[in-house]
Amino acid sequence: MPLKHSASLHVTTHVHTDGPIPGPHSLLTLTSTAYGAGGVPISTFTANLRELPGATLHPTALETWRHRAEDWLQTRRAARPAGQVVTAYATWVENLGGRPVFVTDPQGPEALFCYWYLQRFAGRWPFAGTVSASGHQQWWSPPPCPLSGCRTTGGRHEIPVPAA
Repeated sequence: MPLKHSASLHVTTHVHTDGPIPGPHSLLTLTSTAYGAGGVPISTFTANLRELPGATLHPTALETWRHRAEDWLQTRRAARPAGQVVTAYATWVENLGGRPVFVTDPQGPEALFCYWYLQRFAGRWPFAGTVSASGHQQWWSPPPCPLSGCRTTGGRHEIPVPAA
């Protein structure tokens, strides 16, 4: 993944997945907001993706989604093939102008899934670099989550994990 780079365009991203790593598991939703200078939101991208052929639902994710059936169904509505969505996403990033930087939470799955999917389906990483969301500008917040079961804690979206 590219190293940190300074830019005036920043893209924050929120994803939903059906497991901890891409390939064996799938990216289900992809939502990003682009911020211009001074933290002004300038554009948003949102899409649901079909599961990868041969990918499986991780047991922990299954347990989580089992308690959030309506949210699971929301991730499946109007889902499109991964290649189609990711190519459109790369084009969206490139059409923002300038050299956008991917803002990521090092503990979240966003960078891992986005990098893997972009390389796999679009053949490129359209960002000038990445920067950690922690300890930086307050206006870098995750885009609004389309699922009702998400909550934001400390600038991060979290999905409640069911009690064992």
